[in-house]
Amino acid sequence: MKKLVTLSLLGLLAIACKENKKKDPVSETPPEVTETIATTKEVVNVTPIEHASAVLQWGETTIYIDPVGGAAAYSDQKNPTILLITDIHGDHLSVETLDSLDLSTTKIIVPQAVADKLPEKYAAQLHILANGATQEFDGITIEAIPMYNLREEALQFHTKGRGNGYVLSKGDERIYFSGDTEDIPEMRALKNIDKAFICMNLPYTMTEESAASAVLAFKPKQVYPYHYRGKPEVSDVVKFRKLVNEGDPTIEVIQLDWYPKMDY
Repeated sequence: MKKLVTLSLLGLLAIACKENKKKDPVSETPPEVTETIATTKEVVNVTPIEHASAVLQWGETTIYIDPVGGAAAYSDQKNPTILLITDIHGDHLSVETLDSLDLSTTKIIVPQAVADKLPEKYAAQLHILANGATQEFDGITIEAIPMYNLREEALQFHTKGRGNGYVLSKGDERIYFSGDTEDIPEMRALKNIDKAFICMNLPYTMTEESAASAVLAFKPKQVYPYHYRGKPEVSDVVKFRKLVNEGDPTIEVIQLDWYPKMDY
């Protein structure tokens, strides 16, 4: 059973319980940590599933991001109110996983390229957002942020306009999921981000240096490295944290366990 990571908007009190013997690549403490932070505002619970997949519990709203891995990976989660898919690749879009979940009351937010690959049975639930589009669902404003490659040798992986990163906003809280992208101007221009989930894996997305440079440009309060398994190497999240903290020690780098079946 995955450990639940409880996060909030403006933290006043933090309590950490360390339960896993697996070594954290960012610090010497175990990565699966439950943080309880008392606030006067609504709490956001973030559960890492694996790689790019996560579940957010934001008040009464349950949000799945890029659900893959089959129904078993979500057996401890509520059925999604909102489901976001960033791109067409198999680590973001799994029709088999979607078919295994109860999505009968779910709003499914996708770019057009993903909509084109979904079965007709989901058509009535789809909300297609192009890059730059914004729409509100259950009190949460969702903005589609571009995600694409810049390096010449990687342009074929993620073309501009095909996929979406997402900024989710409710009240004063803004949460950014990068999807698969490099250090693009649209990321660097983001404002007032509280929590940023940033990818870094080669050859598909970007280096640790590029990821850190982007983070230092838009200065989220907290940054969570995710989607860092590459081919053949795994990105160095220790290096990423060092680069961010050297550039701006006020940005908190938080490592969750995105690969519970792996040693990293």
